[in-house]
Amino acid sequence: MKKRIGSYPRVRVEGGGRAVVSQAGGVLLVETARKTGLDQAISAALTPWRKPRAVHDPGKMLLDVALAVALGGDCLADVGMLRAEPAVFGPVASDPTVSRLIDTLATAGPKALHAIRAARAEVRARVWKLAGTSAPDAAGEVIVDLDGVLVLAHSEKQDAAATWKKSFGHHPLMGFVDHGSGGTGEPVAALLRPGNAGSNTAADHITTTRLALAQLPKRHRRGRSTLIRTDSAGGTHEFLAWLSQRGR
Repeated sequence: MKKRIGSYPRVRVEGGGRAVVSQAGGVLLVETARKTGLDQAISAALTPWRKPRAVHDPGKMLLDVALAVALGGDCLADVGMLRAEPAVFGPVASDPTVSRLIDTLATAGPKALHAIRAARAEVRARVWKLAGTSAPDAAGEVIVDLDGVLVLAHSEKQDAAATWKKSFGHHPLMGFVDHGSGGTGEPVAALLRPGNAGSNTAADHITTTRLALAQLPKRHRRGRSTLIRTDSAGGTHEFLAWLSQRGR
């Protein structure tokens, strides 16, 4: 049924069997990570945080958390749904091991974030090149949309606060590459913010734009081939002046 290649098993899907595999929809995500080389890129990026005699690879653990979230999970313990299907997801670390990795990466702070972001940018450039005429920059232009979203919290969480809509939670600022009417947005940046963060804070829009541009292929990080779009919250003099600086 499977052959281990990289961080995840290679699964062959057939419709004629009798057995049922839970979370079979995750196969598409696993194959995407494997074929694009995202698993190997993240693994290489997080090598400095792998202990000499560690059993589980930090890169795979981080991808397992992302897969669990994509499959509906909302906490680290939800990697357990992957652990139940080793034929699809391979060996999955225990909850305490995953938690310790997140603590380690959080302690590393910007250094770990830079490593992860660099790996994502590298793989994104490769995927866009392979996509050819289906890539979001096939017409020569990339459109990045910035917008804030409200994420509700039902209990006390770090940075959770009252929001402008009188709810309680977080107010991250997101960046998505527009894939046109035939596709969905491709997330390239997320700036975590407390629930009471302002909607039209220019510094946050500038930071999110920097993060988004760093995820694009190098040819789109400067010049007019990239269009930054935002709603009225981004219509501040400071943000517009930053965008229009000479050389940017």
